[in-house]
Amino acid sequence: MESCSCDTFVALPPATIANRIIFGKNSDRPCDEVQEVVYFPAAVHDNLKEHLKCTYIEIDQVPETYAVVLSRPAWLWGAEMGANEHGVCIGNEAVWGREKVCDEEALLGMDLVRLGLERGDTAEKALNVIVDLLEKYGQGGNCSEGRMVFSYHNSFLIADRNEAWILETAGKYWAAEKVEEGVRNISNQLSITTKIDREHPDMRNYAKQRGWWDGKKEFDFAATYSYLDTAKMMISPGRYCEGYKLLNKSVFKPFIFVPNISQLLDTSSPTFELEGSVKEKLQFNIKPDRRHPLYQKHQQALEILDNKMEKAKTMLESMSKLEKELFKEMESILQNKHLHVDKIVNPFHQCTEDEIRIYKSNVSS
Repeated sequence: MESCSCDTFVALPPATIANRIIFGKNSDRPCDEVQEVVYFPAAVHDNLKEHLKCTYIEIDQVPETYAVVLSRPAWLWGAEMGANEHGVCIGNEAVWGREKVCDEEALLGMDLVRLGLERGDTAEKALNVIVDLLEKYGQGGNCSEGRMVFSYHNSFLIADRNEAWILETAGKYWAAEKVEEGVRNISNQLSITTKIDREHPDMRNYAKQRGWWDGKKEFDFAATYSYLDTAKMMISPGRYCEGYKLLNKSVFKPFIFVPNISQLLDTSSPTFELEGSVKEKLQFNIKPDRRHPLYQKHQQALEILDNKMEKAKTMLESMSKLEKELFKEMESILQNKHLHVDKIVNPFHQCTEDEIRIYKSNVSS
């Protein structure tokens, strides 16, 4: 069985060694949609009268935003997952339930991921950013490029070096669960049941008005706001375990927040202004070619993996060797309290170049 789901998980002590936090996500977005990995430095915004343009709408800017690294569909402003310079990580999932999904353009869940990272220096502060923006601007709009309409509510897993939060939404209503130890994950269903540490002030009353809750039995967010009673969530806890099977199709690439980070050109897609011919192409459902250099080489490498056994074996061995060297180097960095910044300023960039070099050598040979 090959993983083909969308899942986000976090592992906290005592489930991890050396009191580390492990955060991960895999995605089931359309297979022809280009994902890019991009870096945005910290910034000070002096002119707060200028609004911030997100994917569809403009919102108020804040005085300061933090440095972030993001993995995102190349056509939109936000991100599916990312991290900031303070060690906050966020991933989101599509969820549906009894509350109607809004097709009108508002903030996408992926916009809220980026906004939480740019404006929150702890997991709970990022949660505050997201729920405040959700209340002010709402969530909605097409989550797919082109004519196909694909809209949904969102759940978020937000983690920092000390704790994690699960935030699940239904329109403007939401519930949040604090996670302080062990393993937790989210998938494409509501998973918060009776352990609710924070919530929208009108969330229970709204459910009662709609006839979803009688106001007497213990309140269960997933059972109340889902189409079905998903309280046991038998699917989600097992789904993240399949994600590791995708890891042999690319190389682990470390990213460290330090000064003077170079732009990630090999994983950044071409940008297009929606003017003239490009706008006309979108109207006729013809998507721009957003493939970045690594994506293009991935496509060629997958042809080898699927069709040329000997070359595939050689290529995978080279990738495995590179990964082992990177893991060894990262383990040394994690154990070293005094980092040599000049030596680790661009590990992601260097690793991407090395990975592309492996693909080129096997494609051309």
